[in-house]
Amino acid sequence: MASSTFLLSPLTLSHNKKPLLHSSFLLSSTKNLNLLLPKRLITRKSNELRTLTVAKSNGSDSADAPDRLISALCYFYPFFDGVQYGKYVITQFYPLQAIVQPLFPAIRVFKSFPFNGFLVFLTLYFVVVRNQNFSRYVRFNTMQAIVLDVLLIFPDLLERSFNPRSGFGLEILMSLDSTVFLFLLVSLIYGSSSCLFGQIPRLPIVADAADRQVL
Repeated sequence: MASSTFLLSPLTLSHNKKPLLHSSFLLSSTKNLNLLLPKRLITRKSNELRTLTVAKSNGSDSADAPDRLISALCYFYPFFDGVQYGKYVITQFYPLQAIVQPLFPAIRVFKSFPFNGFLVFLTLYFVVVRNQNFSRYVRFNTMQAIVLDVLLIFPDLLERSFNPRSGFGLEILMSLDSTVFLFLLVSLIYGSSSCLFGQIPRLPIVADAADRQVL
């Protein structure tokens, strides 16, 4: 995880003909079979199918209000942990400063202790992701936020080993930091808003890795 100093100024499914023909055959066969079965048996089968559908909709992938809120809050973790990468772009663009400024108190609390990021990582991974009591919806979004935070290791290592003070190297570093920050900001807005609406956000690069970790 990134552990840099907080430096901010105040601030298809593919459609196939064969399955369709197969489905049409099954549908016509089912209709013909219904003509031969007693009405009581047909009603019983319909009730069983309805029960199965309800049970499936109430499964571990459901997203009720608490699940949505918990999932939305998880995306603040990588943003808080990597907000220092916005030290260049925030000072240059006031709209970005206006977006981030309300979060400054929470960011200061997060950055007040050097190991807060690591403690939050352990808590989210072992208490949420590995806890089957939480729905898969919550565990997937939490794991997606964790993977996004882990990826911050790479720009952090690059910044530590390549830290120019001026010239073309500094411009490259500023562009890299600003790109990382903007990606974190877009991930926060997209991830949190999607969760609040009960949708499943899939972030590029990290979604597949999160899927493999969540059973």
